[in-house]
Amino acid sequence: MDGVGAFSEVVLAEEKRTQRLVAIKCIPKKALEGKENSIENEIAVLHKIKHGNIVSLEEIFESKSHLYLVMQLVSGGELFDRIIEKGFYTEKDASKLIQQILDAVKYLHDMGIVHRDLKPENLLYYSMDEDSKIMISDFGLSKIEDSASVMSTACGTPGYVAPEVLAQKPYSKAVDCWSIGVIAYILLCGYPPFYDDNDAKLFEQILKAEYEFDSPYWDDISDSAKDFIVHLMEKDPNTRFTCEQALQHPWIAGDTALDKNIHESVSAQIKKNFAKSKWKQAFNATAVVRHMRRLQLGSSHEGEDAPRPSMARQMPCPTAPTTATRPAGCDPCTSSTYLSDHS
Repeated sequence: MDGVGAFSEVVLAEEKRTQRLVAIKCIPKKALEGKENSIENEIAVLHKIKHGNIVSLEEIFESKSHLYLVMQLVSGGELFDRIIEKGFYTEKDASKLIQQILDAVKYLHDMGIVHRDLKPENLLYYSMDEDSKIMISDFGLSKIEDSASVMSTACGTPGYVAPEVLAQKPYSKAVDCWSIGVIAYILLCGYPPFYDDNDAKLFEQILKAEYEFDSPYWDDISDSAKDFIVHLMEKDPNTRFTCEQALQHPWIAGDTALDKNIHESVSAQIKKNFAKSKWKQAFNATAVVRHMRRLQLGSSHEGEDAPRPSMARQMPCPTAPTTATRPAGCDPCTSSTYLSDHS
């Protein structure tokens, strides 16, 4: 999680009794000094959430030196990686992905929770199955919205942040809907709607909501898809689509999403714009799961700081920030810490 994610470590662990694999976020208590509110907020948020498309907090343990958050393990990999691996990818596929995200975020909003940092890196597949569901992870920036207060803290990843956040104006749940619009845009073309090497110019584009459906990348995309994005990436948060409205749009609820294969174009652009840095490769949870099975890990983790006696040997899972490098020159997603392949 941002703020706490900078000094926490995520490890993969196996419960010896059931052989169930989980992700454990290990947070040094020393690092929490002065930041207690951050972790308390994440725990408060996660405890309230029970949804099939949202990574869940299962248990909490602590030792003299550490706090341990036992999280549901999702091992299907990142959204972009799976799209690239596909041989066939259509608007309908993108529509189904966005529908799951909208359904999960609507659930959060109905509970008074705003995610505030929705981005592709926080969207992970539950398993390696072809029809695996998508999961929302990383609630480090989430905020439980009080009816009496309006949020105004600037946060999130620049390329996905709504104009009102950059303008430092009070904002609400509508910021998540903007981010979903940005994600939908990328899913259909492979590059971000806003891009510039200069942060000030990037922010200016976002503040003005200046984006285009460039040719030839958007030539084969339906007008319905573009209309859907325009309603989510509406500058005025008061007229921007809510999750409920977006779920009723024909591109989601109807049959206007096209079946044409757009994989070649989209995957090529994703590779160019969201390539992982060579010196920090993404953690592959599935590979580690297989490795653990081969080793048949069963020895208990020794030491007083082990989160619980029944947890077997734990393996570190490094984080892997993603940066965008569009041919025209952009860095829409400045470095941001997130939990790799499970949060």
